[in-house]
Amino acid sequence: MKTILVTGGTGAVGPRIVEALVAEGYAVRILALDAPKPGTLPAGVDLRLGSVIDPDAVREAVQGCTGIIHMAALLHIVNPPPTLRAKYEAVNVGGTRTLLDAAQAAGVQRVVFFSTIAVYGYGVRETLSEESPCCPETFYGETKFAAEKLVLDAKRSDGAPLGTILRMGAIYGSGIKGNYRKLALALAKHRFIPVGRGQNRRSLVYDRDVAAATVLALRLEQAAGQVYNVTDNCFHTLAEIIAAICEALGRRPPRVRIPLAFARLAANSADLLFRLARRRPIVRAAVDKYVEEVMVSGDKIRRELGFVPKYSLAKGWNECVAEMREAGEW
Repeated sequence: MKTILVTGGTGAVGPRIVEALVAEGYAVRILALDAPKPGTLPAGVDLRLGSVIDPDAVREAVQGCTGIIHMAALLHIVNPPPTLRAKYEAVNVGGTRTLLDAAQAAGVQRVVFFSTIAVYGYGVRETLSEESPCCPETFYGETKFAAEKLVLDAKRSDGAPLGTILRMGAIYGSGIKGNYRKLALALAKHRFIPVGRGQNRRSLVYDRDVAAATVLALRLEQAAGQVYNVTDNCFHTLAEIIAAICEALGRRPPRVRIPLAFARLAANSADLLFRLARRRPIVRAAVDKYVEEVMVSGDKIRRELGFVPKYSLAKGWNECVAEMREAGEW
């Protein structure tokens, strides 16, 4: 039985990836900073606690593995302080370099690297493909793009490409911690008022489809050396996303909206108060994040690997909301 190492496998998406690998007949080893909640992982998973920036922990975890799913990363936060740049570099770039060195020494055959559509940058009102220029604007996007280059340059002992890049759209699911989870919780508790008309379009993907795409990238030889966007291959307006969540909740979408111009004015005023209090201004950045538009094509992974998402926006949010409700989230 082939053993696959999953870094960051106890995080938000990790359990879905592990579940899919076990279902495919792989043995799974995890390297993660934290232990998961009881019952989160399938029986028989080899869990090892450690960091990807620790060369000894990485070398030990990689031994005997034929493939690696590299998800461990320092994730995006709104308007991070400049002091965090070094940590982003150490984890996202340095950790990837350490992992690749150990993988090559151990004879690993494939490394699937979790990247992000944030490498393209923001504010581009056109459909982006893997051939589009990358202009990352955040510490997270910049360090992920730098790590991508390391992965694409890495070779196996036979000279073949070692890595595959998966640029993830915005992932949602019951275990995901981020803006879409906050949105679902706020809507469930009747504590959300939309800003603007919500016509900005987004590229999303449900966590179970992420797992399916990951298994294909690991298993298929033609994926080696390639970069793939992973989305549900649809563009959804924010209004449509809110409507899908509300439909899953069994309620109508909010009828009241805050005009965008007013929201930006209020955000600027709030950030001024933050600056006067010597705190990081984050409100305007959060508003800009809310109204950004990101449209990314998933045609290449469908064409080359046969990946067809199984979860529409409605199906994904129905399952996600049901799982959150069952877990007592509200």
